[in-house]
Amino acid sequence: MSQANYKIVIFGDSQLASLAHFYFKHDSPHQVVGFTVDRAYAKESEYEGLPLVPFEEVTQHFPPDSYQMFLPISFKQMSYLRRAKYEAAKEMGYTLVSYVSSKATTWGDLTIGDNCFIFEDNTIQPFVTIGNNCVLWSGNHIGHHSVIKDHVFITSHVVVSGCCTIDEHTFLGVNATIRDETHVAKATLVGMGANITKDTQPFEIHLGQSSTKMRKRSIDLDSLSHKSGG
Repeated sequence: MSQANYKIVIFGDSQLASLAHFYFKHDSPHQVVGFTVDRAYAKESEYEGLPLVPFEEVTQHFPPDSYQMFLPISFKQMSYLRRAKYEAAKEMGYTLVSYVSSKATTWGDLTIGDNCFIFEDNTIQPFVTIGNNCVLWSGNHIGHHSVIKDHVFITSHVVVSGCCTIDEHTFLGVNATIRDETHVAKATLVGMGANITKDTQPFEIHLGQSSTKMRKRSIDLDSLSHKSGG
């Protein structure tokens, strides 16, 4: 990712936009100069003390030859809404910046697309590729030689083991685990705590794994080890 100093406009006036403003302000070389939302949702003329302009007029206020844009939009409709705005901004001529936290662990070979939002404490191992318009919330492990394709949303404390492929529009919930060499197909929804051990099919839903209640009392259990009994 380039470390050039750009003036950027953020799409939105929600908590996600507020977070993006905070991270860019405190942990990037870029300067946030304004916000934009669809005219129908523009209730104020300012947000975070900066101009808030209708998306339909944003090129008049912040022309794309002088300003860049960042669109931190949620995972609703499996990130197809975020994709639509992403493509609209590009059609307007904007270059889209990505944010990678300085508190994330990355290596020099990391390939990452545009409009990605990567929070602190992500561990992204060597030979990983991340596509366009992806969100990786805090604390994830992305294993070596894995490929995260476009428009993917990964929440927090997710484990993507080595050599996995996560297809576009996938959503991975908190504490989900993807086994090594697994192909997660397009728009798969993986719920909180689910363990994915086999390839998935497009648009499948995998909800969380329930715990197993044992017939013992906790005070009587000597060990939780499955090997040593220690």
